[in-house]
Amino acid sequence: MSFDWPIRVYYEDTDAGGVVYHARYLHFMERARTEWLRHAGFDQRALAHEAGVIFAVRDLQIDFHRPARLDDVLRVHTEVAEQRRVSFSFDQKIFTDAAADAELLCHARVKVACLNAQSFAPQAIPESISSALAAGAPPL
Repeated sequence: MSFDWPIRVYYEDTDAGGVVYHARYLHFMERARTEWLRHAGFDQRALAHEAGVIFAVRDLQIDFHRPARLDDVLRVHTEVAEQRRVSFSFDQKIFTDAAADAELLCHARVKVACLNAQSFAPQAIPESISSALAAGAPPL
């Protein structure tokens, strides 16, 4: 299952030279994963309050290829690479949003753990999410 989310680079995302600060790419990826989950029909606030689960980044590997700059429109591609009982591993790529000749700016493998919202102990991914993913969820 994959999902694309557009992001525009704002002044607050850049350094003094107008280049996206490296940590901002993590913000962009976090937003894309949140929107991926929302698009599949799950709201993180409801999951925390009703199902008692939250998601947290457990491991991250990132490779930077080219810089993004102020006012660029980017596309964050999010794809589930692996699903386990208590975690997802995502492949996330950020591209320039020039459709035919989009350039890869960075690529990350992000492992996200499902945790109990109260104790922060690892917890199985809710069956509703696992079932939706197995069934393909809504078309992304």
